[in-house]
Amino acid sequence: MKGQRVQNTGQARLFKNPFLELLTKGHPAISWGLHVPILIYCFYYGYINFDMSFLIMLGVSIFALFFWTFFEYIAHRYIFHLISEKESLQKFAYIMHGNHHHYPKDKTRLFMPPVPSLIIAAALFALQYLILGKYAFAFYPGFILGWLMYASTHYLIHAIEPPFKFLQPLWRNHHLHHYRNENLGFGVSNTIWDKVFGTMFDFKKDRIDKQKSKELMFDKKQKSEAV
Repeated sequence: MKGQRVQNTGQARLFKNPFLELLTKGHPAISWGLHVPILIYCFYYGYINFDMSFLIMLGVSIFALFFWTFFEYIAHRYIFHLISEKESLQKFAYIMHGNHHHYPKDKTRLFMPPVPSLIIAAALFALQYLILGKYAFAFYPGFILGWLMYASTHYLIHAIEPPFKFLQPLWRNHHLHHYRNENLGFGVSNTIWDKVFGTMFDFKKDRIDKQKSKELMFDKKQKSEAV
């Protein structure tokens, strides 16, 4: 991502194959509509078929939701912003996240596309089940709900002004991450771990640039465009 000029129009071409290129694009409604029924059924299946109380499962799900915030920070900092001399790893980082820094107004790549998301979600459930056993049926729904909330927050940060005053620091933290310093401000759905690990922007020193923030927002004409 270093040295790439931000483009205010268009989108990155990730694959030469048009079918593979299509699979790199997603939409909030598709992601929520696809995953929420799976999460509900997963929780229901665990409750019906295993000896777990509703309160225990709910507690595990809430913990998983919080754990997602930590996973989000680690993934954003060490995977999405991966720096390597290997071309294959550079390509991976660009596909996963670098293209978003290059084309921040591309709304089609803020949500994990349906097919890759299902494959990754299945792998995550298998891993969680291997580690947690029956509790995975409660952990998995909370974890994936955390991802959906993160992706939705990210989408809104690029789509609208903060709807409430208490959300302004969240918006500012991500905007500064884009145009001021990509080595700070890794939290998107929250700023907890940026504060814990010392990667939070100092808002007294790092003043917001309204023009640069505006350049990160979707064009109004895009709202009616189909993905």
